[in-house]
Amino acid sequence: MGPRFTFTAELWEYSGTGAWFFVSVPADQAEDIRSLIDGRRRGFGSVKVTAALNLSRWSTSLFPSNEVGTFILPVKKAIRLAEGVGAGDPVTIVLELLL
Repeated sequence: MGPRFTFTAELWEYSGTGAWFFVSVPADQAEDIRSLIDGRRRGFGSVKVTAALNLSRWSTSLFPSNEVGTFILPVKKAIRLAEGVGAGDPVTIVLELLL
């Protein structure tokens, strides 16, 4: 099992093309993640993770965002529907880094 992080943040919709929804990792936890993954990033600086929101779990990646200034976690439509959440809702996320 890899390092785990738990946080609560607002689900937000990307304002560009497409209907992408994300959660921003809090800055303090993003710093901890950066220190753990130094030299292990994949394409686009991404980090493989397993994410959980309530009873839903999925495999995805964290992506660094210069615009937001932290890592962002994409939240799939199937997850949002299963958990009944939408833009602006606070969600509690559990991340496990897959190092």
